[in-house]
Amino acid sequence: METKEIKTKSLSEMKDKYIGKTGTKEREEYEYELRMDVLGKMIKTARQERHLTQEELGKLIGVQKAQISKLENSANSATIDTVIKVFKALKAEINFKVKIEDNFVELA
Repeated sequence: METKEIKTKSLSEMKDKYIGKTGTKEREEYEYELRMDVLGKMIKTARQERHLTQEELGKLIGVQKAQISKLENSANSATIDTVIKVFKALKAEINFKVKIEDNFVELA
C-alpha cells in the first residue's frame, strides 16, 4: 500500500492564503480584531480573578454593566481612556506599544 506524504502549512501561510498577506487591508483588520478579542478576554479574566461582577467593575469606573459586557466580548468600541480605567480598577498593569516608522515607543 502506497503512503502519501501529508503536506503541512504554517499558520502564517494559512492566514496569507485565506485572509490576505501581511500589510493588506484584510489582514490588518483581522489582526486588529484578534487583538481586541484578546484584550477583552484579558479584562474578563482579571475581573474574575478579583472576584468582581461586571456591575461592580462598572461602578468602579463609572460605566454601566452593559459597557463592561461589551468590552469583554470585544474591546473594539472602547476608548483607550476606558481601557486604562478598567485595568487601574483591576489593579492590573497595562503597556501600549505604538509603532511609528518602524520604531517602537512604549507607553506605560
